Amino acid sequence: MNNRPLRVAVIIGSTREGRVGDAVAKWFTGRADDRDDLVLDVLDLIEFDLPAGLPEQATLEMQRFTARIDEAEAYVVVTPEYNRSFPASLKQAIDCAYDEWRVKPVGFVSYGYRSQGLHAVEQLRSIFTELHTVTMRDTVAFNLLDGSFARDGTPFDSDGQGQAVTTLLDELLWWGLALREARVARPYVC
Repeated sequence: MNNRPLRVAVIIGSTREGRVGDAVAKWFTGRADDRDDLVLDVLDLIEFDLPAGLPEQATLEMQRFTARIDEAEAYVVVTPEYNRSFPASLKQAIDCAYDEWRVKPVGFVSYGYRSQGLHAVEQLRSIFTELHTVTMRDTVAFNLLDGSFARDGTPFDSDGQGQAVTTLLDELLWWGLALREARVARPYVC
């Protein structure tokens, strides 16, 4: 069972005009594509027409998003930091699913000014804990002011960032495989 690649959803959390989240996600997935132990599925929230308020019955777009969350065995959330938090679009998307997140690992790629998006990550850790996920200790983080980005928003390669990607993906893979086995061996208690 553990010899098949881990299915990882990479969620681009910003839908803001002029965002760099799509470029950061492309850079990240470019480094992760070299691995044969992972299969990536990019979920760009800009491509989902999720409602601003949660309706009583899930819309077709909510169902489409939730199905992709359910199919994934692990997640990497690409998030900016806006005013020491994460985007409302990301929270809305997270709230479209519930049980689908459960007992799976979550990693973070963040960006922002000076704090590198880490305030957003800390808030997301709390939310994902409530959803019964396991969040990864290590992150990939960028400071938008330090000159490490091209004009199109793509990060320049550096040894430190490359190693951060490897570390995050190694942790995600370990937890993803362990939790895959655990979900098969016994039902989750909650």
